[in-house]
Amino acid sequence: MPKTGDDLFAFLAGLGIESSTTRHPPLFTVADSQALRGAIAGAHTRNLFLKDRKDNFFLVTVEEDAEVDLKQIHHLIGAAGRVSFGKPEMLMELLGVIPGAVTVLGLINDTQCRVKVVLDAGLMENDIINAHPLTNEATTSMRSADLLRFIEATGHVPVILKVAA
Repeated sequence: MPKTGDDLFAFLAGLGIESSTTRHPPLFTVADSQALRGAIAGAHTRNLFLKDRKDNFFLVTVEEDAEVDLKQIHHLIGAAGRVSFGKPEMLMELLGVIPGAVTVLGLINDTQCRVKVVLDAGLMENDIINAHPLTNEATTSMRSADLLRFIEATGHVPVILKVAA
């Protein structure tokens, strides 16, 4: 069973990571979430759950308005050839979330570290980063340094690259 939001918050608290969470109606797209601008400070994320032809999985997290060249990103992230979007079944199996709720915080569910996490360098220049806490009905805000600590605590090695055009 995937972890719940409560499990996630307990994990963050156990790491001494301060975060704040704002509840809102379900958000399925970046356009939906842009209606909250001004209400939630910090950088808002867009997450791409990708796979290559050898079934390697990648979670690429960028700022919500960043442009990503999906035809060329495989060169940057170390994929075996071009990438495509991962299937919803694998998204649930690996990150414990549904399409529309993809989040870097889903790494808490990837206990075998099958997903390589790539954070855009531009995103990481922000002090506060916002992500869904395993549901698209809320947004959790934390410091970028704490996001890195969270990722490392899940056993993943965050790769910071300039992936946005």
